[in-house]
Amino acid sequence: MTNHSLLLRSILFSLAGAMACALAGCSTVGTASAPVSSVQPTQMPVPIKRNLGYTNTPMIPGTQWHVHDGTRPQPRIVTSGATFSHLAPPPSDAIVLFDGTDLSKWQLGDGSPAKWKVENGYMEVAPKTGSIRTKDRFADFQLHIEFATPAKVEGNSQGRGNSGILMNGVYEVQVLDCWENPTYPDGQAGALYGQIPPLVNASKPPGTWQSYDIIWESPRWDADKKLVKKANVTVIHNGVVLHHKREFTGTTPHQNNGTYDPHAPEMYIELQDHNNPMRFRNIWLRKLGEYDKP
Repeated sequence: MTNHSLLLRSILFSLAGAMACALAGCSTVGTASAPVSSVQPTQMPVPIKRNLGYTNTPMIPGTQWHVHDGTRPQPRIVTSGATFSHLAPPPSDAIVLFDGTDLSKWQLGDGSPAKWKVENGYMEVAPKTGSIRTKDRFADFQLHIEFATPAKVEGNSQGRGNSGILMNGVYEVQVLDCWENPTYPDGQAGALYGQIPPLVNASKPPGTWQSYDIIWESPRWDADKKLVKKANVTVIHNGVVLHHKREFTGTTPHQNNGTYDPHAPEMYIELQDHNNPMRFRNIWLRKLGEYDKP
């Protein structure tokens, strides 16, 4: 068993331990706690419409698919458990990025204060005020974040419950309302945007709190600026693995293939303003560290 597999296994066990706390009530957006039913809603497949994506975009290297190809196979649907790491308390060595009270750890891209709304223990995107990013930068980390797409369904495909978690603003793990909402597969919830669809669709209904547990490793370049390690990520969505140490082929632009341009391994984490009133809560991060270096 590899060191990475041991780390993933330990994280899965520790996060599952948070279920006892979460069962007090974490399934819906709001302040009141309510018991979580063991019977979960079942997502039904929706017929795929034509022109779901693009066929005039570049081919993704090593695949038969265009960037945002609507004909690419849709990930199969998995009904996740009632809860997983929802409301998981941060470990003792975690850096708390959002505890439900203020945006002191966040800022706009120009360094000015973040303008999103904070209430009832969550932050909410204030559409068109701009994406926000952490003031600090991190390399190689475990990130826990919870989100809820709008309870009032408006729009479809990429226009419905859209946001993203972007490392350094350029490596995106997609956030999207994918409950009975078909879109191009490399743009689904949990996709490495424009590159790799998630293994499965583990989305919960609109307005329901969902969790991402992400293990991120930054890319590296040598002294001659030659790429020696690509960025890779493990993504667990509501307790279901979407990616395991999957490499990014580069940055994640819209309708194009990305590139790797040298930068420091330490990077900020950005939450995207895509003009939808998305909500986020309980955001914390742990630096992975190194073996035999306490």
